Amino acid sequence: MNTANWIPDLFMRRVMENGTWTLFSPSDCPDLHDKFGIAFEKAYVAYEQKAAAGEIKPSRTIQANDLWRKMLSMLFETGHPWITFKDACNIRSPQQHAGVVHSSNLCTEITLNTSDTETAVCNLGSVNLPQHLMDGPNGKQIDHAKLQRTIKTAMRMLDNVIDINYYAVKKARDSNMRHRPVGLGLMGFQDALYQKRVPYASQEAVEFADTSMEAICYYAYWASTELAAERGKYSSYKGSLWDQGIMPLDTLDLLQKERGGFVEVDRSSTMDWDALRKKIAKDGMRNSNCVAIAPTATISNIIGVDACIEPCFGNLSVKSNLSGEFTIINSYLVRDLKRLGLWDDVMVMDLKHFDGSLRPIDRVPQEIKSLYATAFEVETTWIVEAAARRQKWIDQAQSLNIYMSGASGKKLDDTYKLAWLRGLKTTYYLRTISATHAEKSTVSNNQMNAVSSGAASGGATSNASGASQFSAVPATDVKFTAIDDVGCEACQ
Repeated sequence: MNTANWIPDLFMRRVMENGTWTLFSPSDCPDLHDKFGIAFEKAYVAYEQKAAAGEIKPSRTIQANDLWRKMLSMLFETGHPWITFKDACNIRSPQQHAGVVHSSNLCTEITLNTSDTETAVCNLGSVNLPQHLMDGPNGKQIDHAKLQRTIKTAMRMLDNVIDINYYAVKKARDSNMRHRPVGLGLMGFQDALYQKRVPYASQEAVEFADTSMEAICYYAYWASTELAAERGKYSSYKGSLWDQGIMPLDTLDLLQKERGGFVEVDRSSTMDWDALRKKIAKDGMRNSNCVAIAPTATISNIIGVDACIEPCFGNLSVKSNLSGEFTIINSYLVRDLKRLGLWDDVMVMDLKHFDGSLRPIDRVPQEIKSLYATAFEVETTWIVEAAARRQKWIDQAQSLNIYMSGASGKKLDDTYKLAWLRGLKTTYYLRTISATHAEKSTVSNNQMNAVSSGAASGGATSNASGASQFSAVPATDVKFTAIDDVGCEACQ
C-alpha cells in the first residue's frame, strides 16, 4: 500500500508554534473527514474542548512537534507515509463547491473530489518542454507560439479521451462526465535547463520553473475555455472558482486567509491573466481541472529526456522495469565532454565508479560539474523552491520527489516545513542515498544495454549504483538510439 499523511493546516500551525495536538478515535469525530480550513479548525477545537471535559473517550493530547518528528522518522525509515497537505488541496481546488478532496492519487499530482457517488478519474498528458525552446538574444527561451499550438492540440485530445475512454466503474464514468478533469503536465525540465546552460541549483532555474509553468498553465486554461465555447461548459461549472473569476494564482490569497498567514511565495506574473479571466467569464471552462504534473519515467526514457520536473538522476545509470534493464547516459554531458576533449574510456570508468557523478572527477571544469549536478547533489531547497513557483499556477498538484543527501532530522524538518510555507499541496517519495552500493563491473558482449541480471541498486530507494553496469564499447563510439530503432531494447 502507498500511504500518505493528509495533514491539516491547524496541525502545521501547532507544530510551528510549539503547540499541542489531540488524538481522537475517528468514530467520535466523523465530520472532520469532510471539513477543511476554518470549518475544520472550529470543529476540531470544539472536539478538543469536549475531550478536555471528559466527554470524549478515548483521547490523548501530545506535543504537536513530537508527532511531527515521528511522522518524519517513519518517512525516512520506511518511505511512508508521504507528506501531503489537506487544506492546500481543498482551498485551492476550483471544485470546492462540488465536494471535498479526500486524498491524492498514488503519485500525488491528482487532487480531485471523491464521494460515495463519485470516484475521481483524471486523463494525463505531458508536454516535451525542451522541444519548445528557441534561440533568443540571451540564449534559449520559450517558443510561445509553438507551445500554445501544442497545448491547444493536447487539451483537445485529452478532452476527447473523456468521451471515448472505457470506464470499468460507473462512479468513475459519472465523475469524469460531470467534471471533465484533465491533467496536462511537462517532461524534460532538466533538459530545457541544459539547453539554457542553467544549473538546476540556481535562482535562474527557479525563475524558469516559474515562467515556463505560467505559460503552460495559461495556454491550457485558454484552450479549455475555447473548447467550452465550441463544445459547452462542464456540467458542474456553476459555482466553481473559474465561475467566480478566481484563477489558481488568486487562491494563494484564499489559502493565506484560511491559514492566518504562513504562505510565503512569490506572486509575480508575466502574462495577461485579466484577458483570460474575461474570456472565461464569457465562455466558461470545458474542464474542471486542466493541469497536473505526473511522473513520466517511461515515456521520458522513450523520447530521451529526463522525467517530468526531476533533476538528472545520474549521468550514467541503469533503469529497470518489466522489460529489463537499460543503460541511460546523459547525451548533453557527452557532447560537452567531447567538445572539451574529455570523453574517453577513463571518463566512462570514472562515471561508473562514482555512480554517474562528476563531482569527484578533478579534470572536469566546475561549470560543467554545476550544470550536470545529479539529483542528490542538488540542494533540496532548490527542488522545493522551483516546485513552489510551479504550484502557484497549477489547478491540481505535482508529483514531487524530494531528493536528499546527508539526511538529518533537522534537514527533514526544514524541508517539509518549507514545502508547507511555500504553498505546496503534496510531496511524493523521499529519496535518500543508500548505505550500500553494487559492485562496479564491466560486461563485454559489445551491446550498449547488456546488463547482467544480477545488477541491483542499493537500498530501499532508487539510486545510481546500478550505473556500474556498462558495456565495453569504446567510449568514443557510444551511440544514442532513436525512438524508431527496432534493435533497441528500450524501444520495444
